Amino acid sequence: MQFRFRASEDRGGADHGWLKTFHTFSFANYHDGEFERFGALRVINEDRVAPRTGFPTHPHKEFEIFSYIISGELSHKDSMGNVETMKRGDIQMTSGGTGIAHSEYNDHQNIQTHFLQIWALPNKRGLKPTYYTRHFTDQDKQDKLAHVVAPVGYQGVTTERESKGLTPINSPVHFFATLLSPTKSLTHTLLSSLNGRQGKLFYIQVVQSSGFNTKSAAKDAQKTALIKVTGGKEETTLGEGDGVFIIGGKTGDEITIENLGKKAGEVVLFEMDED
Repeated sequence: MQFRFRASEDRGGADHGWLKTFHTFSFANYHDGEFERFGALRVINEDRVAPRTGFPTHPHKEFEIFSYIISGELSHKDSMGNVETMKRGDIQMTSGGTGIAHSEYNDHQNIQTHFLQIWALPNKRGLKPTYYTRHFTDQDKQDKLAHVVAPVGYQGVTTERESKGLTPINSPVHFFATLLSPTKSLTHTLLSSLNGRQGKLFYIQVVQSSGFNTKSAAKDAQKTALIKVTGGKEETTLGEGDGVFIIGGKTGDEITIENLGKKAGEVVLFEMDED
């Protein structure tokens, strides 16, 4: 395996007043030819939306789009008739397919919404638009890897609009989340692919709970989570907002994360097939 560390402050981003955002990949006015996508992942935006503001109705097609709510509330409306207010622990998946329109608003009077907005490329074009919601509690993630999103057809995936099962995605992407306590560690074994491929890509990012800091991310072990990532002969340490891209993994390989800091860390992990 080979690791490529990406510091939080090296992400793209902007402060629009109503929206404070970081971009892992090229998005909107931010462009970096080295970070256009990673496997099927095309967008990971860490967004903070001010109270009584949001994204007005806008169209999407041919993307799998999901939101991971970290704090606050996010109200969703779309052209399929779905109306939803999501809170911490909620996952909302929109399969854009042939085309949808939606809006996302923070209707709260005084509390900011903090969430991850994630886009993946679909494995098939021209799909019928669909919408799913799931909920994963902090207990589901406490010192264990909650398997949150998985490809349609993978064991445990259910295609009901609301369910306790895994969230379906029409893309070869698995999404995991954990709340990792200080001194605790977890080991993940890379999964078998539905199409029999052995080559794997992996990406890990630590949620930046410390706020919209555009300079060097705080890495004081007394104040933040410090997540050590180990795989094969490689290792790196992530502060809040930092990420690591991992290539060269194979089904059955192991990746370990350990919290070296004094604060619990919310960590998200993406596994997908090589292109």
